[in-house]
Amino acid sequence: MQVITDTTELRSFCSRLAEHDFVTVDTEFMREKTYYSKLCLIQAASSEEAAIIDPLADGLDLQPFLDLMADESVLKVFHAARQDLEIFHRLMGRVPGPLFDTQIAAMACGYGDQIGYEPLVRQLTGGQVDKGSRFTDWSRRPLTEKQLTYALGDVTHLVPVYESLRHKLDHSGRAAWVAEEMEALNDEGLYHVEPENAWQRLKLRGVRSKELGPLIKLAAWREAEAQEKDIPRGRILKDEALFEIARATPRDAAALAKLRSIPQGFERSAAAAGILEAVAAGMAMKSDDLPKIDGKGSRQQAPADVVDLLRVLLKRQSEKHDVAAKLLASSADLEAIALSDDAAVPAMKGWRRQVFGELALRLKDGSVAMTLDKGKLSLIEKR
Repeated sequence: MQVITDTTELRSFCSRLAEHDFVTVDTEFMREKTYYSKLCLIQAASSEEAAIIDPLADGLDLQPFLDLMADESVLKVFHAARQDLEIFHRLMGRVPGPLFDTQIAAMACGYGDQIGYEPLVRQLTGGQVDKGSRFTDWSRRPLTEKQLTYALGDVTHLVPVYESLRHKLDHSGRAAWVAEEMEALNDEGLYHVEPENAWQRLKLRGVRSKELGPLIKLAAWREAEAQEKDIPRGRILKDEALFEIARATPRDAAALAKLRSIPQGFERSAAAAGILEAVAAGMAMKSDDLPKIDGKGSRQQAPADVVDLLRVLLKRQSEKHDVAAKLLASSADLEAIALSDDAAVPAMKGWRRQVFGELALRLKDGSVAMTLDKGKLSLIEKR
């Protein structure tokens, strides 16, 4: 087993990988105690060789591998790529490319919603993936042979998985579907949370309009603190503390100290000053600058009966075209379509619109209807 700890060896390995049309890539990382993922291992393979790269090795420069990730002539194959791409985005300042995500490709090929790596390997290749070392502390050294074997399996099995999926996509004419999805993975917003947008991660159910400004500014303050200190946002303040502070709108340290979610003595810290500044800034926000929400914490409630009908149609189209329903449309997409024919959601764009979106609009305007024919759901044209 090749474990690379030397920059010269890494440069040679990457040069060989760059001669191939595609490489498979995976990472192992830790995130329990940090805001950003701590990269602990990189695994990479071509159709001819595979190796593990140890980014924690003294003196190892990852630049040769990052150059490979930026090489547009080599396709990078991941499974469930989102977290891996976040790591590389932080290292490179951009997303690796071009990309192929086998989980998304499998959804387009009818293997269900967000299928895991092990069942996909088993179904496509008959291979077995050892998951015994799944919960390893990858930051500890030395790693055992069993741990390294497990890690390497995440890219060696991925080679035939990719080749099988590519064959299926080419023969079904759905390669363009997956290409659209890969373009979406280049969205910078997927890999970095701007502090001013951090409030969007919160569940706003029950939040009153006068609390919204302070909550937005508090969430932004917490996100910036977590990023700067590289610790989980919950270690700065829990969500429930943000909501309590937004409700109470303390104007000074004494008022802050009275809140149940604030630890004793916290009001005297530098963080407390930042909280009070955030509350004041939030209270000063103009109503026109606040997002519009109702008492249940959503911008506008979609009619439930329309959403239910769209969900039935989604299931029907998913089964008819043998594509995962979650890839066709999300629950948020259905709600947006129920509210507006011009909803700017993925389900109303590209191949999704052809498979589902257009029918969804026709179902809404009554030009098609759903009926049961011998227990099978059918669509009928209405005159």
